[in-house]
Amino acid sequence: MTFHIGAKPGEIAETVLLPGDPYRARWAAQTFLKDAVLVNEVRGMLAYTGTWKGQRVTIHGTGMGMPSLSIYVNELIRDYGAQTLIRIGSAGAMQPQVKLRDVVLGMSACTAGTPSRTIFKELHYAPTADFGLLKAAWEAGQAKGIGLHAGQIFSSDTFYDERPDLNEQMQRHGVLAVEMEAAELYTLAARYQRRALAVLTISDHLLTHEALPADQRETSFADMVDIALTAAFA
Repeated sequence: MTFHIGAKPGEIAETVLLPGDPYRARWAAQTFLKDAVLVNEVRGMLAYTGTWKGQRVTIHGTGMGMPSLSIYVNELIRDYGAQTLIRIGSAGAMQPQVKLRDVVLGMSACTAGTPSRTIFKELHYAPTADFGLLKAAWEAGQAKGIGLHAGQIFSSDTFYDERPDLNEQMQRHGVLAVEMEAAELYTLAARYQRRALAVLTISDHLLTHEALPADQRETSFADMVDIALTAAFA
């Protein structure tokens, strides 16, 4: 047990999927895992461990934002031995070719600041995904025949943004989508020599202002979870 995770030794798998929403963790576990068991509910942050095609998997919520994710990923790696960590979550599209329900694979994640920022001082560190996971996820997505994109994403530390000028520059430089956690996940994975990737479903669009209704979000996220699981064990 740690300060924030109540799982016993051995109850967390080496492969961990990381949705922000703990209820999405429950949905994904019930939908994709066999014999899923609740292994954490400290502070309402749900985690389940089960099997997918015979492989042990944990699906653990992280909360919203990089500071929250940083707590859970640090503990999952240092105290439970997690080796492969894949964020599964929603994102807002920033390019016209990226559509609602498309899946975006984050090759790299730019950010205005992360919990790790003070470590690097004057260095502008570039957090990137594990190439093996990225390649496997791309192949899995192509096989499904869905709208699929791979490229740079933006990990924001604010949800209610007051910087339209910054959004314009990111759109100008080809940033595909905005979310709130991947940059810190990639940084921690690099620090501890682990594998990490963000597989994201587009739930809203910054250019068209379209958005998926709440009741459609879970069912639209199935492709993302399947891609993440396939990539983890490719």
